[in-house]
Amino acid sequence: MARLLVVDDDADVRDLVVGWLRVDGHDIVDVGSGALAMGEVDSGGLPHLLVFDVLMPGMDGIALLGLLRQRDVDLPAIALTVLWSSADMARVRAAGAVYVPKPSSGGELRAVVRRLLGGRAALPGGRR
Repeated sequence: MARLLVVDDDADVRDLVVGWLRVDGHDIVDVGSGALAMGEVDSGGLPHLLVFDVLMPGMDGIALLGLLRQRDVDLPAIALTVLWSSADMARVRAAGAVYVPKPSSGGELRAVVRRLLGGRAALPGGRR
Protein backbone atom coordinates (compact mmCIF):
# COMPACT_ATOMS: atom_id res chain seq x y z
CA MET A 1 0.00 0.00 0.00
CA ALA A 2 0.95 3.63 0.14
CA ARG A 3 3.12 5.59 2.56
CA LEU A 4 1.12 8.45 4.09
CA LEU A 5 2.34 11.38 6.16
CA VAL A 6 -0.20 12.72 8.68
CA VAL A 7 0.65 16.10 10.23
CA ASP A 8 -1.49 17.60 12.99
CA ASP A 9 -0.50 19.29 16.24
CA ASP A 10 -3.37 17.56 18.08
CA ALA A 11 -2.23 14.05 19.07
CA ASP A 12 -5.81 12.84 19.54
CA VAL A 13 -6.71 13.85 15.99
CA ARG A 14 -3.56 12.20 14.65
CA ASP A 15 -4.38 8.97 16.48
CA LEU A 16 -7.91 8.98 15.09
CA VAL A 17 -6.78 9.67 11.51
CA VAL A 18 -4.02 7.06 11.68
CA GLY A 19 -6.52 4.47 12.92
CA TRP A 20 -8.90 5.25 10.08
CA LEU A 21 -6.23 5.08 7.39
CA ARG A 22 -4.53 1.92 8.68
CA VAL A 23 -7.77 0.05 7.94
CA ASP A 24 -6.76 0.21 4.27
CA GLY A 25 -3.27 -1.15 5.04
CA HIS A 26 -1.31 2.05 4.51
CA ASP A 27 2.12 2.65 6.04
CA ILE A 28 1.57 5.81 8.05
CA VAL A 29 4.00 8.22 9.63
CA ASP A 30 2.43 10.80 11.91
CA VAL A 31 4.05 13.90 13.36
CA GLY A 32 2.91 16.95 15.30
CA SER A 33 4.42 19.84 13.34
CA GLY A 34 5.55 21.05 9.96
CA ALA A 35 9.18 21.04 11.10
CA LEU A 36 8.93 17.40 12.20
CA ALA A 37 7.25 16.55 8.90
CA MET A 38 10.17 18.06 6.96
CA GLY A 39 12.61 16.09 9.10
CA GLU A 40 10.69 12.90 8.35
CA VAL A 41 10.74 13.64 4.62
CA ASP A 42 14.46 14.43 4.73
CA SER A 43 15.22 11.12 6.44
CA GLY A 44 12.57 8.84 4.96
CA GLY A 45 11.69 10.32 1.58
CA LEU A 46 8.49 11.81 0.24
CA PRO A 47 5.21 10.13 1.08
CA HIS A 48 2.69 9.05 -1.52
CA LEU A 49 0.14 11.38 0.09
CA LEU A 50 0.06 14.12 2.73
CA VAL A 51 -2.79 14.67 5.21
CA PHE A 52 -2.31 17.92 7.12
CA ASP A 53 -3.94 20.37 9.46
CA VAL A 54 -3.81 23.98 8.31
CA LEU A 55 -3.66 25.65 11.74
CA MET A 56 -0.48 24.57 13.53
CA PRO A 57 2.03 26.55 15.59
CA GLY A 58 5.20 27.46 13.75
CA MET A 59 4.89 26.28 10.18
CA ASP A 60 1.25 26.02 9.14
CA GLY A 61 0.02 23.26 6.84
CA ILE A 62 -0.13 25.45 3.72
CA ALA A 63 3.52 26.45 4.19
CA LEU A 64 4.45 22.79 4.71
CA LEU A 65 2.67 21.80 1.52
CA GLY A 66 4.49 24.58 -0.34
CA LEU A 67 7.87 23.21 0.77
CA LEU A 68 6.92 19.65 -0.18
CA ARG A 69 5.60 20.80 -3.56
CA GLN A 70 9.09 22.17 -4.30
CA ARG A 71 10.20 18.53 -4.20
CA ASP A 72 7.16 17.03 -5.96
CA VAL A 73 4.66 19.33 -7.63
CA ASP A 74 2.20 16.46 -7.98
CA LEU A 75 2.17 15.32 -4.33
CA PRO A 76 -1.46 14.57 -3.44
CA ALA A 77 -2.54 16.42 -0.32
CA ILE A 78 -5.57 16.62 1.93
CA ALA A 79 -6.18 19.53 4.29
CA LEU A 80 -8.14 18.13 7.23
CA THR A 81 -9.11 21.33 8.99
CA VAL A 82 -11.67 23.13 11.15
CA LEU A 83 -11.50 26.18 8.89
CA TRP A 84 -14.88 26.60 7.24
CA SER A 85 -14.95 30.02 5.58
CA SER A 86 -15.04 30.25 1.80
CA ALA A 87 -11.75 32.20 1.94
CA ASP A 88 -10.11 29.39 3.92
CA MET A 89 -11.43 26.75 1.53
CA ALA A 90 -10.18 28.80 -1.42
CA ARG A 91 -6.73 29.09 0.19
CA VAL A 92 -6.56 25.31 0.63
CA ARG A 93 -7.64 24.69 -2.95
CA ALA A 94 -5.23 27.33 -4.30
CA ALA A 95 -2.43 25.42 -2.59
CA GLY A 96 -3.52 22.35 -4.54
CA ALA A 97 -5.00 20.37 -1.67
CA VAL A 98 -8.37 18.74 -1.26
CA TYR A 99 -10.42 20.25 1.54
CA VAL A 100 -11.91 17.83 4.10
CA PRO A 101 -13.60 19.45 7.12
CA LYS A 102 -13.06 18.52 10.75
CA PRO A 103 -14.97 16.74 12.04
CA SER A 104 -15.13 14.22 9.27
CA SER A 105 -15.89 10.54 9.15
CA GLY A 106 -13.24 7.91 8.62
CA GLY A 107 -15.14 6.66 5.58
CA GLU A 108 -15.13 10.10 3.98
CA LEU A 109 -11.40 10.60 4.53
CA ARG A 110 -10.55 7.09 3.34
CA ALA A 111 -12.58 7.62 0.15
CA VAL A 112 -10.69 10.84 -0.63
CA VAL A 113 -7.35 9.10 0.04
CA ARG A 114 -8.25 6.24 -2.32
CA ARG A 115 -9.34 8.69 -5.02
CA LEU A 116 -6.18 10.78 -4.77
CA LEU A 117 -3.75 7.87 -4.66
CA GLY A 118 -4.91 6.25 -7.86
CA GLY A 119 -1.87 4.37 -9.23
CA ARG A 120 0.46 5.67 -6.51
CA ALA A 121 -1.02 3.21 -3.99
CA ALA A 122 0.88 0.35 -5.61
CA LEU A 123 4.30 1.96 -5.17
CA PRO A 124 6.32 -0.11 -2.68
CA GLY A 125 8.37 1.26 0.17
CA GLY A 126 7.55 4.95 -0.02
CA ARG A 127 8.83 7.49 -2.49
CA ARG A 128 12.48 8.44 -2.61
